[in-house]
Amino acid sequence: MTRVDFYVQPEDSADGPLMTACRLCEKAVGSGKRVYVFMTDPALADDFDRLLWTFKQGSFIAHERLAGPPQPPLPAVLLGDAQPPAGYADVLINLAPEAPAFAGRFERVLEIVYGDAATRAKSRERFKHYRDAGFALETHKL
Repeated sequence: MTRVDFYVQPEDSADGPLMTACRLCEKAVGSGKRVYVFMTDPALADDFDRLLWTFKQGSFIAHERLAGPPQPPLPAVLLGDAQPPAGYADVLINLAPEAPAFAGRFERVLEIVYGDAATRAKSRERFKHYRDAGFALETHKL
């Protein structure tokens, strides 16, 4: 069964969702998991792509952006705006405003709750979607 973890940032947090997503990627990859990061905003994808290379002094998270059919060897972290390729079923980090239709194929889905009231309201909608789909839900206050 898919487990969905919501990571709730304080409303006054200086960190946006991307830094938290980098930390979650690092932790998952360190545990030997493959991560698919789903985002539908091209500017956000550009920012996240850059941040994965620079977010931590002296290290980076190897990753690729999905652009067409994936070519082996596939990285531990793959960024995309469409259905993930076969082989990515460990961890999904959702940075899109909606819950992806393919979330149920992953062991874990990670959602980051941040920002203003409207952004947080979208997170509540995703929470309800996952709850109604029967996924196990956990909430973590950061």
